Amino acid sequence: MTTPVRTAIFPVAGLGTRFLPATKATPKELLPVIDTPLIQYAIDEARAAGVERMIFVSHPSKAAIERHVMDDAALRAELQARGKTAVAEALEEAALCPRADDVVFTMQHEPLGLGHAVLCARDHVLPGPVAVILPDDLILDAPALPEMIDAYAGGHMVATMTVPRAEVSKYGILSATGTAGRVVAASGMVEKPAPEAAPSREAVVGRYVLDASIFDALATQTPGAGGEIQLTDAIARGAGAVGLSGYRFSGLRFDCGSKAGMLRATLHLAAQDPDYAEVLAEIAPAAVRAA
Repeated sequence: MTTPVRTAIFPVAGLGTRFLPATKATPKELLPVIDTPLIQYAIDEARAAGVERMIFVSHPSKAAIERHVMDDAALRAELQARGKTAVAEALEEAALCPRADDVVFTMQHEPLGLGHAVLCARDHVLPGPVAVILPDDLILDAPALPEMIDAYAGGHMVATMTVPRAEVSKYGILSATGTAGRVVAASGMVEKPAPEAAPSREAVVGRYVLDASIFDALATQTPGAGGEIQLTDAIARGAGAVGLSGYRFSGLRFDCGSKAGMLRATLHLAAQDPDYAEVLAEIAPAAVRAA
């Protein structure tokens, strides 16, 4: 039987330069999609997957993330005193509580890459495989991590989606060897290949379930693109020893590391809420005229 996935790592130390000046004072993970910050969607996904410990790899300049993540009893008491009971209860439900939840904050002081960020969590993980969630990759309608854990049979598993060949150079691409339902067997992966050289159209997005050997691989990983420790390089190195697979998640992914992706996610959620129907009806004719 596969060891359960007990730990989720959230790499949240990045500067969010693509969203400046909005991210000068507000971490990009706290930017909202309508009224819910990206980090909250990631936390809710980890909760749905049943992980025990959440590790946030942050930066000293981003203390606001911890303030959002953890319970604020004083704020809730103030809201209760003002008669805003429903808001106070919603905040309590969303927040992590140090008395009831297993939460760790650790720092990545230098921007040495995603692989280095994951390595920063090494001393805090529980035994067994670990999950990694990138909040920038927002997956709506059906959270990906619970699906992946249900399908996980060992080794390294990465979330994938099939992309047009013209777009493979934007992603890490699996060297796929076969499929069984939503699981894609793979012999390795290639980072941002040219379309004519791509081994498949299975693009890796920001959800991972990784064998614990990933930490030894990262500790000895030489810098790759941009002089950074690349997580994909370490995963590819371990593919032969522990195995590698992709999982074609059923949800809808939005690249919220980009402004266009944030807008798409916001419009997607707004379209599902009748409170915004009038606003969307007003926007649609204007958008058609502009086109």
